[in-house]
Amino acid sequence: MNPEVFEAMALQQETHWWFVARRRILASLIADFSLPENSDVLELGCGPGGNLAMLSRFGKVEAMECDLAACEVANRLSICQVVHASLPDTTAFSGKRFDLICLFDVLEHIQDDALALRTAAGLLKPAGRLLITVPAYAWLWSGHDTAHHHQRRYTRESLANLAQMAGLKVERIGYFNSLLFPAIAAARLLGKLTGRDNESDAKTPSRLVNSVLQNIFQSERHVLRRRLFPFGTSVLATFTMPT
Repeated sequence: MNPEVFEAMALQQETHWWFVARRRILASLIADFSLPENSDVLELGCGPGGNLAMLSRFGKVEAMECDLAACEVANRLSICQVVHASLPDTTAFSGKRFDLICLFDVLEHIQDDALALRTAAGLLKPAGRLLITVPAYAWLWSGHDTAHHHQRRYTRESLANLAQMAGLKVERIGYFNSLLFPAIAAARLLGKLTGRDNESDAKTPSRLVNSVLQNIFQSERHVLRRRLFPFGTSVLATFTMPT
């Protein structure tokens, strides 16, 4: 992605409302997986490592990242050795299998997302889970997607079809970041109408606004543990290998 976008991510992963709230939501969902003790956990596309500490609470973490600068930042966290590689190249994990594999807003960056997902699925243990988030709805495309080098946005149906082609079984799939969806959608559409949709959304707002948005978004975790939403700015899914 653009260097300035990466720099913003590295600086904001511990404070920006979206990163913080998403991490808390994902942690609450993973806690319900009842993973085996000393689970093997893999994050593919870990960026600057903002999720690694959270994931390490659930087992032994390994990680991979395609951006060399992001790799260096993630490795400085000293949580695990982050491998510099790009999907579908997972040769660094050859012979290994994982209880949980995470791709948090990764597939949309990859040209051949079907091959990437199929490759990730091949690293699962028989009872393992693949936890994925991706941005939703092509009509929400904006300069934010361009700045982050996205290839596409998804729907629940398109991601489910992709998973089934990869030989995966859909355990749960739906949407999240739904309470803020009307405001975000309106802002995106207004930006298109006014020609002001050519920038990244990554800038951290004021402390008050950041806190309000974070609390609204992370409150969804109480609902998501029981059911996913029928709409939202992101798709969330859990896949397994058929037995």
